[in-house]
Amino acid sequence: MEQRLTEEKVFKDPVHNYIHVQDPIIWQLINTPEFQRLRRIRQLGTSYLTFHGAEHSRFSHSLGVYEITRKIISQFERSHYSDWPKEEKAVALCAALLHDLGHGPFSHSIEEAFDMNHEDWTCRIILGDTEVGAILRRYAPDFPEKVASVIQKTYEQPIVVNLVTSPLDADRMDYLLRDAYFTGVNYGTIDLDRILRMLRPYHGRIVVKESGMHAVEDYLMSRYQMYWQIYFHPVTRSSEIILRQIFKRTKELVKQGFNFRFMLEPLPQLFEGTLSVDEYLQLDEALVQTAFMQWRKENDPVLSELCERFMDRRLYKYVEVEQIDVETIEEIRTAFAKAGLNPEYDLEIDFPTDLPYDVFRPDESTDKQILLLDRQDKLHELSEVSDIVRSISGIHRGKHHLYYPQNKVDAIIHELPSHIRPYFS
Repeated sequence: MEQRLTEEKVFKDPVHNYIHVQDPIIWQLINTPEFQRLRRIRQLGTSYLTFHGAEHSRFSHSLGVYEITRKIISQFERSHYSDWPKEEKAVALCAALLHDLGHGPFSHSIEEAFDMNHEDWTCRIILGDTEVGAILRRYAPDFPEKVASVIQKTYEQPIVVNLVTSPLDADRMDYLLRDAYFTGVNYGTIDLDRILRMLRPYHGRIVVKESGMHAVEDYLMSRYQMYWQIYFHPVTRSSEIILRQIFKRTKELVKQGFNFRFMLEPLPQLFEGTLSVDEYLQLDEALVQTAFMQWRKENDPVLSELCERFMDRRLYKYVEVEQIDVETIEEIRTAFAKAGLNPEYDLEIDFPTDLPYDVFRPDESTDKQILLLDRQDKLHELSEVSDIVRSISGIHRGKHHLYYPQNKVDAIIHELPSHIRPYFS
């Protein structure tokens, strides 16, 4: 990536202050329709219904990941680290910029509903007959395949993959800072500059200088807090549940041959599972929410109510329970059905879990490790050295939540068996 723009392009950014674009290929990729579409995909899915400031997009996050990757590579080049292969700069920067190109409306919620993987779509867009693909092919005929293999974690240079996808990568560092900023919390305010100064290329992968251990501990604790306070917030989970139920009900209706009053292209292909790349790129949150607005008037009362709940933020109530067994869940579902409710849509059991840091075990690959480099040039897996990381490693935390439409359950609670009523009172 030796060419330079005649004038450096600069984006003003609330997280990184400025994002610098010096290379023509990066500027060209940013200006493609495929990348501009990310302006219309929220970074945090339905979290805006819980944290009203969380309106930031995959576009701004992708620029942030590119900027962090650029800073890391610049540091490596300034320090003349022989372990950093300079010829890989273009691959790393393009992969960082494009890593989320395949995200759909409401990101992970739509992936769960349709059993899709945004990384697969990212690679299809990169390798396909798209403007992004054409720009990459002009750079080098095999360049799209190289960039896609970084996304797929199969690239021949693991150090490049480390920059974009690893336990301590540019992606995670940007989304922690950006999500904390836009949700208004302090949990994700990591010492990014300190972490970046402590990164080293070493024998084909990225490691951390031992003196940077405390900054990395803070990063992992921030990730732990962000997952439980933001990403797994029970109100956000409620909105995600309703969103998934809308998709579920619509798929059922499409399969039954239901005559929709309103249906936008390419939604039929989405629900039938036949989307092409061009059709997938038409999907954004504005299109999906337009459909939801219209589906509030559909003849199917289940779909109509779900869309109304989502658009008007009339979310399900939740109750937290320490333990609930399968038999009790089936009792509740049976009682709901007898009282005239639809247990398929009027009851959801949720149990979020997270592993803030995977401790290395002999049967695991090293790509899950954060390695510290000591003064004797020896490597140590982080949790072997850090008491803080060891204390949170392997922790599965979470409680069961029962989600239900409060107005409906309140109307029939007297019909429920006495030992079930306390769950909803």
